[in-house]
Order: sequence, then C-alpha cells, then structure tokens
Amino acid sequence: MAGNRKSEDSANLKNAYARTRMSLIERLQDWQDQRTWDEFYQTYWRLIYSVCLKSGLASDEAFDVVQETVLTVAKQWKKGQKYDPEKGSFKSWLLNITRWRIGDQLRKKMRHAAVVSPGLSDDGEDGRRTATIERFEDPEGDKLERLWNAEWISNMSAVALDKVKNRVSPKQYQIFHCYVVKGWEARKVMRELGVSMAQVYLAKHRVGSLVRKEIEALQDKLL
Repeated sequence: MAGNRKSEDSANLKNAYARTRMSLIERLQDWQDQRTWDEFYQTYWRLIYSVCLKSGLASDEAFDVVQETVLTVAKQWKKGQKYDPEKGSFKSWLLNITRWRIGDQLRKKMRHAAVVSPGLSDDGEDGRRTATIERFEDPEGDKLERLWNAEWISNMSAVALDKVKNRVSPKQYQIFHCYVVKGWEARKVMRELGVSMAQVYLAKHRVGSLVRKEIEALQDKLL
C-alpha cells in the first residue's frame, strides 16, 4: 500500500514537473535562448521546489514559485539586470528571488483565507500564516537561508549525478549509488550486486570523481 502511494506520488511529481516545464517554455517561446532557460530550469527546479515544500507551500504552489522564479531571473537577464558577482554569491542572489516569490504565494494564501473565512482572529490560523510570512521576509532570513544552503548542496549533487549517470556503465553507477548514495556497507554491496571489493572501490573513485567535476562545472557555469 505504501509502495503504491509512493509510486503515485512520484508519478504526480513527474507530471507536475513536465507541465511546469512546458508552460515555462511556452512563456519563453519568443526568446532565442529558450534552450538556456530550459537547462536552468532543469538544474534548479528541485532546489526551489524542495525549499518551497519545506516552507509550508503545497505542491502546486511550489511549482508556481519554481516557474515564477525562473521567469523573474530570465526577465532580469533580458533587461541586462544580471547577477553581479561583486555584490554577492549567485546562491544568495537566487535565494532572494525565490524568497520574494514564496512571499507572493503566502500572501495569496492569506487573501484566499480572508475571503473564505473572514472571521478568523489574529491568533487563529490566519495569524499563523502571518507569522510565516514575517519569517520569510525577515531581512536576516536565518531559517530560510540555512534551509536553502542545505538544499543547495543536495540539489547540486542530484543534478551532477543525473549528468554522470549516462557517462558510466549501468553496473558501475548502481554500485556507486548503493555504496555512496544509499550508504550500504561494502560487503552488502558485494553480496547484493555480485561484485568484488575492487569493483566497489573503483566505482566509488571513478563515479565520485566525475560527480565532483560536474558539481564544479555547474557552480562555474551558473547560466
């Protein structure tokens, strides 16, 4: 039962990802660099989506933030308002844009709640939503920034793994995934996958090296 639900959730996520990506491409269809923004979307959507979910947004709201964040970056880029490394890191720049879009969604939820239940008191659910917005609009933004930093690392690793996956053999990737990503002990990997200790360490070294190089390339490229 739990397995079926997990598969259904995964399918729903893939469908939502595809719809959001297609909608974004359509909204950028008159741009010559559409391919660039599609790549940008595929690189950062999981980061933004995950942060949105952990910020209290529903899945559809999170995908709205993903799309609006990418569009905001693209529009700024088109106007010449590009990321300036002298003013801070790209990670912080993208965080600030995402923060604004999360705030938009939270305000929208509040307006909807006010229409549906106008009698809510300040200390009711509406009050809790207000507190949430204030948290994300806090200039220091400590909580959101810590969450963003953790998800940034996870996202870069996931994107790099996706890119490396097609550059090594399926067997070698499977060994690396079980040993490094899933954290299996070497003997379990050998037993379950029918491989030698040498193959385990070779996969760890080769795939791990490719992943590190891919992460460095992603951080250097940005856009």
